Amino acid sequence: MLEHVIDVAAALAPSAVDVVYGHGGDQVREQLAHCDVGWVAQTEQKGTGHAVAQASGTFSTGELVLVLYGDVPLIQLATLEHLLVSANDGRLGLLTVELTDPRGYGRIVRSDAGAVQRIVEHKDASEDELNITEVNTGILAVDGERLNTWLAALKNDNAQGEYYLTDVIEMAVSDGVDVVAVHPASEAEVAGVNDRVQLATLERIYQRQRADELMRAGVTLADPSRLDIRGSLRAGQDCFIDANVIVEGEVILGDGVSVGANTVIKNSVIDDNVAIDCNCVIDHAHVGARSVVGPFARLRPEAFLAEQTHIGNFVEIKKSSVGNGSKINHLSYIGDSIIGANVNIGAGTITCNYDGANKHQTIIGDNAFIGSDTQLVAPVTIGAGATIGAGATITRDAPPEQLTLSRVRQETRAGWKRPVKKPKT
Repeated sequence: MLEHVIDVAAALAPSAVDVVYGHGGDQVREQLAHCDVGWVAQTEQKGTGHAVAQASGTFSTGELVLVLYGDVPLIQLATLEHLLVSANDGRLGLLTVELTDPRGYGRIVRSDAGAVQRIVEHKDASEDELNITEVNTGILAVDGERLNTWLAALKNDNAQGEYYLTDVIEMAVSDGVDVVAVHPASEAEVAGVNDRVQLATLERIYQRQRADELMRAGVTLADPSRLDIRGSLRAGQDCFIDANVIVEGEVILGDGVSVGANTVIKNSVIDDNVAIDCNCVIDHAHVGARSVVGPFARLRPEAFLAEQTHIGNFVEIKKSSVGNGSKINHLSYIGDSIIGANVNIGAGTITCNYDGANKHQTIIGDNAFIGSDTQLVAPVTIGAGATIGAGATITRDAPPEQLTLSRVRQETRAGWKRPVKKPKT
């Protein structure tokens, strides 16, 4: 959640971003060590005003200070840009929202003329004030020097015994500073997270926003409510994504890509016009243009498929490259291999790449044909154009353009009878 807020703050090109952290904050710092932010400790939790005051030493005269909240992850850049404009010329920009049910929120108290006068917290509000539906979001923008002055004057004589940041609104009005209220495009932008129910609610809203962005950019989604993007997805034109697809990390889809239902794609590149059938797992892999993958295929890290490859059901590929036009259509495991172009690998083929201590490589030349139920015991090389008979166990290099077999002679024994169990006494 916090990283979403940091990202939108960074998009405003600020001179600095500071994060005030308190209970359990060391874990937050560890998780977000990659973020370019300053960290300010709040050793005692004494309210929002007290939290902002911890960072007051970083406020510069003549610079606007924007106050955001780490548990309000869906705030939008356009809303914050509008808020900052409203705070120009010595004004205070305040983000407020109208709620049908304002329970628990601080109410915006206005004058008869409609000017913002103050904010009253729910627990301190009168009966009349509780009927107000315009509420405070806590997000504001104001000159840093003025904010420092008001923070120093905060008092905690309220029902919570805390220092409320909301009290600076009344101070601003007393000092003749215009308070300009700005409203977000939707309630979701300013919704906070206090429990797992609210977290799940905002997650669905966020995922729908991502889905809408994709559809506006030319992607067809079978069901926008059943797509999870847990990272970033860049998709070309005329892609189709079926239901229950999960995208993790950084994923790139070229033009005309089709992704089947229940597929997981993680940190991978899928080139133009690839067809991925249902129930596939693609992890740190690259799939070349016009290839076909699945159903029920698994591409593990460092799998590289060249153009027009076919990877079929229950095929697993790990740390291997597959050349143009090659086919591995059924029930096979390919690991630590280099496979040439136009190779056909039959059902049940296994590259035996691990000897219990080390991994070894299998090399298969162009135009080779590997019969079904073959074990290729690495390290081994299959020459270009070679044919391996079905049921073979290959432990030595197979020459190019030759048929290599490894099987016992078939025989039929006349008069043989199958053993039967002795009857129980």
